[in-house]
Amino acid sequence: MIKQRNIVISHPDTGEEEWQALREPLRTGWLTQGPKVEAFEKAFAKRHGVKYALATSSCTTALHLILTALGIGQGDEVIVPSFTWVSTANVVLYCGATPIFVDVDRTTFNIDVAQISKKLNKRTKAILPVHLFGLCADIDAITEAVPGIPIMEDAACASGSGYKGRSAGSLGIAAAFSFHPRKSITTGEGGMVTTNNEELAAKVNSLRNHGASISEEERHHGFQPYVLPDFDLLGFNYRMTDLQGAVGFVQLSKLDGFIEERQRWANYYNQELAGIPWLHIPAVPVGYRHGWQAYVCYIDESKSPMSRNEIMKALYAKGIYTRPGTHAVHMLGLYRQQFGFAPDDYPGARDCDRYSMAIPLHNRMTSEDYEFVMKTIKSLDGR
Repeated sequence: MIKQRNIVISHPDTGEEEWQALREPLRTGWLTQGPKVEAFEKAFAKRHGVKYALATSSCTTALHLILTALGIGQGDEVIVPSFTWVSTANVVLYCGATPIFVDVDRTTFNIDVAQISKKLNKRTKAILPVHLFGLCADIDAITEAVPGIPIMEDAACASGSGYKGRSAGSLGIAAAFSFHPRKSITTGEGGMVTTNNEELAAKVNSLRNHGASISEEERHHGFQPYVLPDFDLLGFNYRMTDLQGAVGFVQLSKLDGFIEERQRWANYYNQELAGIPWLHIPAVPVGYRHGWQAYVCYIDESKSPMSRNEIMKALYAKGIYTRPGTHAVHMLGLYRQQFGFAPDDYPGARDCDRYSMAIPLHNRMTSEDYEFVMKTIKSLDGR
């Protein structure tokens, strides 16, 4: 198959500055969590309007740390949307708790707030809404729906996103971010916990470092660096390296510029795609700042010239990479087998799984790339 172009779904925008940022930790030999991670954490906390930011090895480990710090365990239930990346639900299982799925809104891809109250009971210990693709969940409505229940934000896609004048990561008791290469900013792998709760931050800080009473950096710079810390908690090795922290600090300085560029091209997509009757463009409610981690459409197969998968295949043949938005977790093998779910149990998530399509949107694309994507999509129905 000969492709005219090679327009990938995502490509991290890294370069000379990130390369140079690696020099100091490599030169000093401080490669594990240390001063570069600390600098990244402080800058990230400031940018997202929170008191504490704690870097981790991934967003998945960040979510696990928050649940563990909140004491979620056997017999507890945590509400999660059914249309999300599998780790949102997996981390609940890691704690011995049960994920309770709620369906999603087909227009925003986020949790359907109207259905949350049906899932509440005395075992409900937290809710984990996802800011999918960079669009914040409706936190005010969720807060009304779950009075007194801690709200954890899965902000994996939402670095720099905003909701009614507030930053993603500052909207609940804690949040978890991802720096995977498909996200707006990257450290390769990596994550971040944000919170305004001092006690929770202290517990997460200990848990990510084996449950140690003080961090390695504090010990090395302390009065008795040769004395090992005490270990009061059953913790994990979920730390970020200083190599990653150095890259993350540089990437964070570019975040707002990245989002502004993505917003311009999202506007272009919106304008060009609006006239295609079988393709629904992303919905962005008033007062939200979309972070545009991905540009995800919804295909109406009753009107489209071919199925979603056939459209993806046709675009791939032209060198345009696409992906389903994400998956309906209740339709995955583990969850079907363990809980006996059927696809129709959550029809919104089922349809988003079947009909969503992410098209290329990232900071390495050229205007010619965007124009080619549009021209090719329009050509599918003879335009």
